[in-house]
Amino acid sequence: MIRHHLPANRWRSSSYSADNGGQCVETQPVDEGGIAVGDSKDRARGAFVFAPTAWSSFIAHLKTNPS
Repeated sequence: MIRHHLPANRWRSSSYSADNGGQCVETQPVDEGGIAVGDSKDRARGAFVFAPTAWSSFIAHLKTNPS
């Protein structure tokens, strides 16, 4: 699901993001327990919202398959 108008003060960048002027992927928790993922360069486009189980599976996959 794509959601618009999320609170600007709740976005969080990864500690692995370089200091490149805010050009990175950001996340924030949403009320339903999921995670919103958006582009810091263009927040007006909205964010994809993932259910808690989908986000947990994604993170587990990244941890076992780093690039």
